[in-house]
Amino acid sequence: MPSEKIGAYEMEYSAVPAADGKGWIAHVAIYGHSTNPMHRNNVFPDQRVSLEAVFKTSEEAEAEARRVGADMLDSHGSRSGT
Repeated sequence: MPSEKIGAYEMEYSAVPAADGKGWIAHVAIYGHSTNPMHRNNVFPDQRVSLEAVFKTSEEAEAEARRVGADMLDSHGSRSGT
């Protein structure tokens, strides 16, 4: 599962096979800072994003999940650290 540090947050994004096996679903999770290295502060639990979309490839689903997660963090000013 790819992950990326954006500001004070860590984002994990993934592609999950569709239940019917005919495509891929975008998922994202976002974690905040924690003082305990063995624990992550779950800000946005792993869940499906872009609910109406089913992607042909796992790469497309991961790219969409990354885009949505980054947009969520941008909308809250996390990239600037505020």
